[in-house]
Amino acid sequence: MKKTLLSSVVLCALSTNVFAKETPPFTLDGEFGLIVTTGNTETTSVKGKLSAHQELEKWSNDFIFDAIYQKNQVTENDAEVEKTTAQKWLVSGQGNYKLENPDHRLFIYGSYVDDRFNSYQYQSTIAVGWNQKLWDDESSSFEYSVGPGYSYAKFKDGRKVNGLIVRGALDYKWKISDTATFKQLLSTEVGQDNTKSISETSLSAKLNDSLSMKFAVLMTHNSDVQGNDENLDTVTSATIVYTFF
Repeated sequence: MKKTLLSSVVLCALSTNVFAKETPPFTLDGEFGLIVTTGNTETTSVKGKLSAHQELEKWSNDFIFDAIYQKNQVTENDAEVEKTTAQKWLVSGQGNYKLENPDHRLFIYGSYVDDRFNSYQYQSTIAVGWNQKLWDDESSSFEYSVGPGYSYAKFKDGRKVNGLIVRGALDYKWKISDTATFKQLLSTEVGQDNTKSISETSLSAKLNDSLSMKFAVLMTHNSDVQGNDENLDTVTSATIVYTFF
């Protein structure tokens, strides 16, 4: 009897150890969109994005790489020439350290944006603070982040603008059905010289276990811009999304 009880305890301990060492969940999605127009108007637009999520025992991490490129045929000096009209790439990452309640986290965030056709040559942000997942069930989830940070930016004319900011972000997901998902991402970085706000609204539909179609509207607003540059940039895209794992 004692041997049986001891064996059961050892087996339970070994099973617990095996599950503790189980590979943490990791997902990686890739997006690609291409538009080529010929004839009276010749344009080429390319959009690509990689999104990764890692869920560990004490950390929840997100990483993004996003790029867009566009080339149009324009008239210069009575001649038709091909000219790049959009070239932008972004990289960002956020790590959330889980506290005793795993829905309460401390976060660290960093981002870098390079936009060839924007008032800014580059914009970079680092921030820390509080992150909380308010709910996460089978149909929807909602979380927010808020905290202080520091921004680095350089205008196309060489002028640099650096300073303290307050960053806030919201992330809402709604599973409309087994194949359709709605997402809304909002963020704002409020500083003394500039307030930068981003909104991404998307709707995706699964074609199979690995392939989806996604329609998205991305809006970026900067309160401080140069010359006649617009404060608001909008990108509307339709892409194919492939889930690697």
